[in-house]
Amino acid sequence: MQRRSFITKATIGAGAAAIAAPALGQTGLPELRWRLTSGFPKSLDTIYGGAEEVSRRVAQLTNNRFQIRPFAAGEIVGAFQGIDAVQAGTVEMAHTASYYWVGKNTALGFDTALPFGLNNRQQNAWLYHGGGMQAMAEVFREFNLVAFPAGNTGVQTGGWFRQEIKGLEQLKGLKMRIPGFGGRVYAALGALPQQIAGGEIYQALERGTVDGAEFVGPYDDEKLGFFKVAKFYYAPGWQEPGATLSTYVNQKAWDSLPAEYKAAIEVASAEANVKMMAEYDAKNPPALQRLVNGGTQLRNWPTAILEAKRKVAFEIYAEEAGKNPAFKKIWDNWNRFRVDIVRWHRFNDLAMDNFSAAQRG
Repeated sequence: MQRRSFITKATIGAGAAAIAAPALGQTGLPELRWRLTSGFPKSLDTIYGGAEEVSRRVAQLTNNRFQIRPFAAGEIVGAFQGIDAVQAGTVEMAHTASYYWVGKNTALGFDTALPFGLNNRQQNAWLYHGGGMQAMAEVFREFNLVAFPAGNTGVQTGGWFRQEIKGLEQLKGLKMRIPGFGGRVYAALGALPQQIAGGEIYQALERGTVDGAEFVGPYDDEKLGFFKVAKFYYAPGWQEPGATLSTYVNQKAWDSLPAEYKAAIEVASAEANVKMMAEYDAKNPPALQRLVNGGTQLRNWPTAILEAKRKVAFEIYAEEAGKNPAFKKIWDNWNRFRVDIVRWHRFNDLAMDNFSAAQRG
């Protein structure tokens, strides 16, 4: 019900704003031109599309008086420099994932995804109704940022590999493209994680710079051509069970906005958050079938590997909570929420999903 309530509120809010939009031209509100840098290339139309959706809807909701121009990764700054650019005021906004910056503060990982953490619905529930956005706002304030959820990939896939992975011993020395806490989990198990921008992963796989790589899921991965240089495709994506993309706004720029324009950004981001997940759910199934038809071999992670990764992940969280007060404060809230919502989903939603998945036709 919470998710349905959120969608209803977002839709009502967007509709009300759209009806009121023509009147904005009569209010004397300023004409503004902002720039937004995405963490992704234009070729990835769904994930880059989140930036386009936010920009398009803000313009609609303000009768084109407030226009935000999106730029792909590399056009202004690189894929991993969006938050830095917003923080410095180089651009007013970014649309990306904060877990690329966990090196600055590990608490930033909560805004995107933690390995073995919350799925899309659970993440939205925590952010909108479990205190997540308020908790993250304290962290972002230190970086001169204001943030709003603006997209989700759902459970990502576990990655592409040149060789089949059957046991933990094969992870030792494995060169793996993976960012954030997922990379730390791999490192603890003897692998060599690397952070590589989405548009550069294919070349790294082709040249053997990495032995494996994860990105998002079938639709995006097919576009990037990973199936041409790696045959084995693993699931599930334990490292990102519900990755949130957000709009990040420079604090000073945000404070200067009229209330109507702030509301437009909030509504546009909420709509992008809902639409991106729906689009991936529609596009991933046929993309996966095309990959299989082309020779991709699907594999599920062996239970022993998943159990070992989960054990390491929660050891890392305990370590971070012991040394980073910001991480601990959010962890205490997030983990309580996680335990409660997983218990509920196990009783009801997961039972339904498992039953339906076991049927034929």
